[in-house]
Amino acid sequence: MSFQAPFWLLLLLIVPVAVLVYVWAQGRRTKYAVRFTNLELLGTVVSDSPRWKRHVPPVLLLVALALLLTAIARPERTTQVPREQATVILVMDVSGSMNAEDVEPTRLVAAQEAATAFLGDIPEGFRVGIVSFSQYAAVALPPTHDRKLAEDALLRLRAEGGTAMGDAIQLALDAAEEPEQFGAQPTPEPSPADEGEGESNRPPSVVLLLSDGFNTAGESDPVRAAQRAAELGVKVFTVALGTPTGFVDVIDDNGRLQRVQVPPDERTLQTVAEITNAQFFSALSGDELTSVYEDLSSQIGHESEKREITWWFAGFAALFLVGSAGLSLAWFNRFP
Repeated sequence: MSFQAPFWLLLLLIVPVAVLVYVWAQGRRTKYAVRFTNLELLGTVVSDSPRWKRHVPPVLLLVALALLLTAIARPERTTQVPREQATVILVMDVSGSMNAEDVEPTRLVAAQEAATAFLGDIPEGFRVGIVSFSQYAAVALPPTHDRKLAEDALLRLRAEGGTAMGDAIQLALDAAEEPEQFGAQPTPEPSPADEGEGESNRPPSVVLLLSDGFNTAGESDPVRAAQRAAELGVKVFTVALGTPTGFVDVIDDNGRLQRVQVPPDERTLQTVAEITNAQFFSALSGDELTSVYEDLSSQIGHESEKREITWWFAGFAALFLVGSAGLSLAWFNRFP
């Protein structure tokens, strides 16, 4: 919880002062009772009721005072609200290592199935683009609202070649920032009421990078590409797919079949996510990958927003005030 006007919280110092005054007043009341020496008459005047009752209304009154003083500072809390618009770029590794079968049936097929399910989980107002990368990075689909086009683009992916991870991140940022140059529909113009707000009108962009290997090709370094993403305010969520013992069979230059181990590069993916203030995931199986995408759809589909809750404090303060007054009238026939 935070406050829009925290300096008003200094008024809460009134509460301990009020407590001290109340304790002092109770002490004077006791001394006065001792001075009243006619005990028989005192017994007829003072009603027979538990001593604790007389403290309840003032305590409730002090709680109400504390709540009201807190309300003046305009408290607010952070809550998750659904996003209406965003651009999500799926960056899919299609290097030869994605043919490894340590993730059944293969890493690539598992990635395609999980990404397809992800498309059905995110809000319809989101635009989705796809960037694939192996030896080179390419825009497989410019950002679009058409989920069928996105599904078809995912199914067309084939695994072969190296891993140009850095180039893929750079291309994803270009596709997110300037989608029209890749053939996407223009971003809707802001309404007249929103004009003058500049870049704040632009729907946020998010990159989801799935990879299973080390950066072995391309011109850009993944870390430098992540730094550019951070400068643009684009989060790059990363997923390392595969097990450390995964392997593929390839034919070497001599025409012989050679088994090559292809562990994912978790360290680089973690660094990319950290630089962009995003999150890193590791998936060792198809089920884990599906779970990761479900988590991502929940995170991307919502955004943090601060909402004022002054009325909560004011409302509870009113309840305590009513309680204090009601008990005082019921027990002592007077207001506290």
